Amino acid sequence: MSEIPELETFVAVAGAGSFAEAARRLGVSPAMVGRRVQSLEDRYGVRLFERTTRTLRLTPRGQEFLEQAMQVLDGLEALSGIGDAKGGLKGRVRISGPTTLGTKKLATILAGLIETSPHLTIELSLNDRRVDLIAEGYDLAIRVGNLKPSGLIARRIGTYRFVCCASPAFLVRHGSPDKPGDLATLPCILNLNLTTRDQWRFLTPAGAPVLVDVKGALELDYDEAQRVAALAGAGIVYVPLHLVEEDLARGTLVEVLEEWGKPELPIHAVLPSRRFIPQRVSAVVNAIIEGLRETPAL
Repeated sequence: MSEIPELETFVAVAGAGSFAEAARRLGVSPAMVGRRVQSLEDRYGVRLFERTTRTLRLTPRGQEFLEQAMQVLDGLEALSGIGDAKGGLKGRVRISGPTTLGTKKLATILAGLIETSPHLTIELSLNDRRVDLIAEGYDLAIRVGNLKPSGLIARRIGTYRFVCCASPAFLVRHGSPDKPGDLATLPCILNLNLTTRDQWRFLTPAGAPVLVDVKGALELDYDEAQRVAALAGAGIVYVPLHLVEEDLARGTLVEVLEEWGKPELPIHAVLPSRRFIPQRVSAVVNAIIEGLRETPAL
């Protein structure tokens, strides 16, 4: 049915907000996108978009048409899922994920999944910004931290933990802190991405919060750079456990203040708000859940 590519194109334009961006995502020319949208408008006798030289937005009828078009495409996905159950997973899944978790965990988990599903293609984009799933055409986002209310579907799939550590050589030179307050007199490596880069949070054994002022001559905005600097003995770091768990196991980094708790953040799988979730997307989510569960830290 030639109408299906037209519907897919229309939905892509509505999400992307432009013909050119929709064309890039679909791998066709902007002219082809225009022809497909025009064909739908002619066939159904409705104007789907209000177009100006600078903006493109859905008309009220176009918004109604979008809802119906997505229901049709959802139904086709469901039919495709019946075939997937017999023939294995297939198709493309576009995922957005955070840099550290993606590098340290997600890439390995997804590599294992495609090894058993050779007809599945996974596109993983690692970026610490929160993408717009619908507008940017993602099937799934993995997000760390508390979520704001939205119309998206969210499922908690794990816990993001932090650790305070330093190299053995650094601890020989400077000594190991016995309590969080001792950090005030020790060189620390600060994270520029934290809202309060010079304040680290801990919990007493009873669970009471403790906020400690820290300082250091090295301030970095990338987790892996903090890890490398800590390995070089530049100071104490307060970083995600996923980033350094192999170093801790090898002894090239040593945890400090182990008995003091650190705040934890939830890990969520977030999906566009649609009634039908393709089997291939569900399989990816389940694989990530299992992969994170196998991690001792989780």
